[in-house]
Amino acid sequence: MKLPTILSQRNVCLSILLLFFSLIAQAVLPASSNTAIQEITTNNIAISNVTEPNVTFESIYRSLIGIAFLLGIGFAFSANRKKIDWRLVIIGISLQIVFATLFLLVEEVAAVFQWIAEKVVEFLAVAEEGAQFVFGNLVDPSQSMGYIFAFKVLPTIVFFSAFTSLLYYLGILQKIVYVFAWVMSKTMRLSGAESLAAAANIFIGQTEAPLVVKPYLDKMTKSEILCLMVGGMATIAGGVLAAFIEFLGGTDPIAKAEFARHLITASIMSAPAAIVMAKMLFPETDTDKIDRKLDISKEKIGSNVLDAISRGTTDGLKLAVNVGAMLLVFTAIIAVVNWFLGDLIGAPSGLNDLITDATDGRYQKFSMQYILGNLFAPIAWIIGVPASDIVAVGQLLGEKTILNEFFAYASLSKLKAAGVLTNYRSIVISTYALCGFANFASIGIQIGGIGVLAPSQRKTLAAFGIKALIGGTCAALLTATIAGMLFG
Repeated sequence: MKLPTILSQRNVCLSILLLFFSLIAQAVLPASSNTAIQEITTNNIAISNVTEPNVTFESIYRSLIGIAFLLGIGFAFSANRKKIDWRLVIIGISLQIVFATLFLLVEEVAAVFQWIAEKVVEFLAVAEEGAQFVFGNLVDPSQSMGYIFAFKVLPTIVFFSAFTSLLYYLGILQKIVYVFAWVMSKTMRLSGAESLAAAANIFIGQTEAPLVVKPYLDKMTKSEILCLMVGGMATIAGGVLAAFIEFLGGTDPIAKAEFARHLITASIMSAPAAIVMAKMLFPETDTDKIDRKLDISKEKIGSNVLDAISRGTTDGLKLAVNVGAMLLVFTAIIAVVNWFLGDLIGAPSGLNDLITDATDGRYQKFSMQYILGNLFAPIAWIIGVPASDIVAVGQLLGEKTILNEFFAYASLSKLKAAGVLTNYRSIVISTYALCGFANFASIGIQIGGIGVLAPSQRKTLAAFGIKALIGGTCAALLTATIAGMLFG
């Protein structure tokens, strides 16, 4: 497949400059000219101060601090600082800004993207017919005992996994992946394997995306392997994206569409961010071994349509059971830890009262959430979160890294419902920052999943585990920082 050349490098640079100046222009416009106050009801709690994108000097300034800090981490942990391709870094950041501006700021494109998000929500609603057939009124919060996670969210994961397998079998997903891979290959001068893997990670998970580049795996350089791993850590799969829409949107279709737009944008933006961080952490040195051909694996998922759907259903069921079990166990463990910290330490020492007073009631006792919030609060501030919310968002960042993104998104939903997080900028930045698989469990998942496809690379995969976690985390934070620039 070949796509025509669309822009010379000079025109690309000119377009980026014009885009930057347009952001500056947005910043100096009166706030009333580009702010539309809406009201979104999430989990039956009205959240006011929901704004359309609004670029300000403060949002640009805060985002530049965040970008500089995150690139500084990449530079500090780089295996070869002298070999860092700064052209690739600049173009990668520019692609993120372009994607964010197109999808969120440019009115015509944003309208199309909003329409897509609404159709995704409608599609999920129609897909609930299967869950309603099996579980009846338990799927409908208004006719059962309220919002039941197991019957509302987990079936969505199963269905979306089956649907993704169907798209892959029909070859539709590969064509979409190819377009994104072509753009990144031409603009960032990547190998074919890196481009395809980064693009595939936008739509499918960190264990499925390597199948797209299976023919390359054994011959991939160390830099390419890390790029594959960071891409998996920095993005999410379609099935869990659908679950997160249910998490954050609750029962309100307007809220679901809003969060669908942000989650889809986050997945797309994080692809170039992952490449930037991976190439800073381990720059390519074996340039003579790079294969720039875009050749997607022709391996089919299933022997026919029904087999593909069946396999996708089975994989989705395993994922749904795994997600449900992890949330059950992690929630119980955190409750036990909080009981120990709050009742056995905080209450006798008077620490609980001090924390309640210091946080104006946001935290009512000494807890794991309070500890994580304060540990990660500086990072929350650096990526642009308002000072009043840095402890709450820091808590989410800590939960995502130490536990997983499901637990963190569940906490975000609770914090919104409880009125702890009401600032839309904080909610948006959190939504983008949590949108990735970067946690300690994913290290083992990648070593096991990719290692089966390429046993010769298992040693490299194990050596790069922590580096991939750092890269994936920084990539998601970079995406959140740039998105925050548009919501002053």
